[in-house]
Amino acid sequence: MLRENVYRASYAYKVKTNFNTDYLLSPKAYTVHPLLRLETWNLGIGTFSNKFLKVQSTHSYSIFYTFAERIMLTYFSRTLTHIGRYYLLLTQVFSKPEKGSVFRKRIFEEIDKLGIDSIPIVIIISVFMGAVMTIQAAYGFQSPWVPLFAVGVTARDSVVLEFAPTLVSLILAGKVGSSITSEIGMMRVSEQIDALEIMGVNSASHLIFPKIIAAVFITPFLILLSMFFGIMGGFLFGTLTGVVTPFEYIYGIQYDFKTYNVVYSLIKSVFFAFIISSVPSYHGYFTKGGALEVGYSSTTAVVYSSLLILIFNFILTQLLLA
Repeated sequence: MLRENVYRASYAYKVKTNFNTDYLLSPKAYTVHPLLRLETWNLGIGTFSNKFLKVQSTHSYSIFYTFAERIMLTYFSRTLTHIGRYYLLLTQVFSKPEKGSVFRKRIFEEIDKLGIDSIPIVIIISVFMGAVMTIQAAYGFQSPWVPLFAVGVTARDSVVLEFAPTLVSLILAGKVGSSITSEIGMMRVSEQIDALEIMGVNSASHLIFPKIIAAVFITPFLILLSMFFGIMGGFLFGTLTGVVTPFEYIYGIQYDFKTYNVVYSLIKSVFFAFIISSVPSYHGYFTKGGALEVGYSSTTAVVYSSLLILIFNFILTQLLLA
């Protein structure tokens, strides 16, 4: 039945357009002319409808099955390749450093580069983030049955639980992640990494390990800083705009405060810091080509880091708060 439907659609299309579609149905069309496969896809989409999803056919005329199978296998194999190379890279990274004094020096350099230089952008984002949350909460709590200090409670919990650890980590993934990928990628394409390996230096441990240690160490402090300035930004702009009184806001941020919420956010920040430092390092370390490929690797690293942050945000929230 499936084969008859394919030939009926093929004959109708051939009569209408005077185009020979018999060749599209041959197994040879899949390997010789990949562009014709798209014509075949459009030809059969109205005939197959949802029947194809229920058909398990090994015949060469099952067009959709072959097309989808190739796409799935391609992306699945690429994903497994990246996971394997990432794991092997980490086994090289977490090895004993060549010299302890050089390793400690590089850690402090990376702390200054990855953490201290990010303080201004973290403060600016946090202040306006807290201000927006306070104004939105006040706008939503206009009912006389809702006490005004609920604005402070909402702003505090939103900043501490989600916006400070997740939003700041996404910003750092763009700022810090692209910087790490560009730095290591340029060293790869300019053959500096090859020179380190010729001299007998573990290039992965020498370049990436200090970045991971520095990011894991300094990111929780940036998150704490973000929490403080987020709450202070809500207090400042909330009182200046008149949506909440200073007394009600301060009472709200103190009401039913749970220390575990801060611990939960700091635990998330450690995982996010590892992703921000290791994933861009991986993409930069395996960059091939020239300056154009370095830019492509930076973009890819930021996208994958942001995606992994969102995925682990859900997983950690389910494990720690559910």
